[in-house]
Amino acid sequence: MLEHNLLTLLYNSAEPLRSKDILQQLNLGRSGSKVLHNLLLQLTKKKFIQETDNQYYHLGPKHSLAEGILDQNARGFGFVNELTSRPTPPRYSKDPFLSPNNIGSARHGDKVLIQVFKITKDGRPEAEVIAILERGRDHLAGFVTMKYGKVVVTPEDHRYPFSILLTGNIPETLEDGDAVIVQITDEKVGLNQQLGTLLEVLGSPDSVDVQMRLVIEKFSLPHEFSNETLQQTKEIPTDIVPSANRLDLRDIDHVTIDGETAKDFDDAIAVKKTRTGFRLYVSIADVSHYVAPGSALDKDAYQRGTSVYFPGRVIPMLPEKLSNDLCSLVPGKDRYAFTAILDFDRQGHQKRKQFVKSIICSKHRFTYTTVRQILIDRDPNVRKAHKPFLTPFKWAQELATELMHIREQRGSIGFTIPEPFIALDEEGKIASIARAERSFAHQLIEEFMLAANEAVAETFTEYHLEGLYRIHERPAPEKVQEFVEFARSLGLDLPPLREDPDWFGQVLNLVKGQPKEYVINNLLLRAMQQARYDRKNVGHFGLAATDYTHFTSPIRRYPDLTVHRTLQTFLQRQVSKQNKKKTPGESIKDMGVALSARERVAVSAEREMNDRLKVRYMKDKVGEEFEAVIAGVNSSAIFVELLDLFVSGGISLSTLKNDYYIFDGQHHRIIAKHSGKTFQLGDLIRVRLEDVDTIRNRVNFSPVLAEEGY
Repeated sequence: MLEHNLLTLLYNSAEPLRSKDILQQLNLGRSGSKVLHNLLLQLTKKKFIQETDNQYYHLGPKHSLAEGILDQNARGFGFVNELTSRPTPPRYSKDPFLSPNNIGSARHGDKVLIQVFKITKDGRPEAEVIAILERGRDHLAGFVTMKYGKVVVTPEDHRYPFSILLTGNIPETLEDGDAVIVQITDEKVGLNQQLGTLLEVLGSPDSVDVQMRLVIEKFSLPHEFSNETLQQTKEIPTDIVPSANRLDLRDIDHVTIDGETAKDFDDAIAVKKTRTGFRLYVSIADVSHYVAPGSALDKDAYQRGTSVYFPGRVIPMLPEKLSNDLCSLVPGKDRYAFTAILDFDRQGHQKRKQFVKSIICSKHRFTYTTVRQILIDRDPNVRKAHKPFLTPFKWAQELATELMHIREQRGSIGFTIPEPFIALDEEGKIASIARAERSFAHQLIEEFMLAANEAVAETFTEYHLEGLYRIHERPAPEKVQEFVEFARSLGLDLPPLREDPDWFGQVLNLVKGQPKEYVINNLLLRAMQQARYDRKNVGHFGLAATDYTHFTSPIRRYPDLTVHRTLQTFLQRQVSKQNKKKTPGESIKDMGVALSARERVAVSAEREMNDRLKVRYMKDKVGEEFEAVIAGVNSSAIFVELLDLFVSGGISLSTLKNDYYIFDGQHHRIIAKHSGKTFQLGDLIRVRLEDVDTIRNRVNFSPVLAEEGY
């Protein structure tokens, strides 16, 4: 359409354009001169464009153009987010809506130029795509359907509401239902079908590795290192050599404490009793020694931002030679480390902090289970087997307890949301799902890591260093008020509202051990802001900490690596007695935004992978009954989560034939019109598994209520 092409040209032009330049760039030829002239007059009258001297044209005050990323729905419509515009950003309270007819040939994830033509009564802009500025993806994962001699692929991501007709070579081994990756073209062969070619056959979607690839494709996760990175990693020397600029801490009895399946050990701790209190050593793998800023290794790590953990699988931020070997604090081997040496009094108050590049040798690898058996269960056989470590662990327990009390007293919020532990069998299928163990052994390590992170952040603040803080802003008042109304509708007698972390902790204590505990924890968590990385320190609301950063996991988190570099530069300047405040390198602000985004993607991918495996785990359990909690309700369904398996699913109200059900949104419940039976958010309910949809990853239940005639 000529009008769209003209507006796109002017939008992309840095300077006003003459009419003859427009004619040439739009390839209209002389015959199109009159048509263009009339269009320019028409758009000038609407103030979409403006004419300056000598027939130069640029966008006018009412052009209503903006660019952003298309977020398409499976039903064809979409919204445009991450909105920007030139010369000034648009000011809309909501993301613009695009009907299926106004999307054109744009696809989910594309960067598009839109024109807003209407603002609805509720403030929602409605728009149409006038140009595709940049394609989001040219390849997709999907499932094969063979019919009438044709091979059609249905995208696995339902935000692409079309199918792909494959052309080119098709392997004879390809089977109906196989997961594949295809290259898509812009050529359509029907209303909802495009042409494409086969790139890779993944195989049966029942395989955990195939599901992992599907998640990788859906979230565009970088999962292969560049050739330059692999070569650079290969050339890294493996010798660990003591030097004058490293403090030799090999005589300190460091130990690591991790889960049974952990493969990378990036933190080791040691605690000594002193005359006035305790000395804590938190030694972290010195990744910065091996990963130089701007190197191929560094670029790949930054692009990933974080390691992504799936059950039995991982997409590491760093190659295995580093993550599982040179940067892993394995017992009995010398390793380079960055150590926080923190002195505390007997009540757990920090009195002194020191940071040093070091060389350490971990004395033993402990698991959380073993530490629990030593400290909590006091298992005589386990304690006897680890006798040399009993006294240091006693000191560690004493210090961790004091640190925990201090944190609780200042108002740190203790959410209690259980997490699943998914175990795989030898074939890569789920063997079991159980509640992940959470004991004082976990708390002990957490307290020491928190102490080190806070100490580093305090140093940043004291010396005005420009580094990445881990910030957690105060929740928005309207979100808190929404939670308060929600909680009161469930019958909770809340304490008087205060805008401090301690109030949230009091609310959580109200429901501790009750059926509503899970729901209230989740609702309260949703009321919170998302923690993120930023150069500006506004504190950490959830931890009730004035200064906080991430220092303790540079193997798997790039922000921690930047924190190490900032701290190292500061220490070097102290030694050379320079008084510079800022660290060189990339924009800390931009890094904070980018790395926060990568973290959110990783969390979403990990959650999705867990959900996919859970759905497949339920396939052979149709007809079985489970205890569940009602996690949500709306006008068409009840949403539940199984208490023991952490599997989420729904009960469609349309399947409940014995009564007529009414949605009471004010009290977050469903009421049966005749019997008065209610299904309320937070209630416990027994359900039966009716159906498992492994294509859409959905699990459908029905309530088990024999006395009600089900």
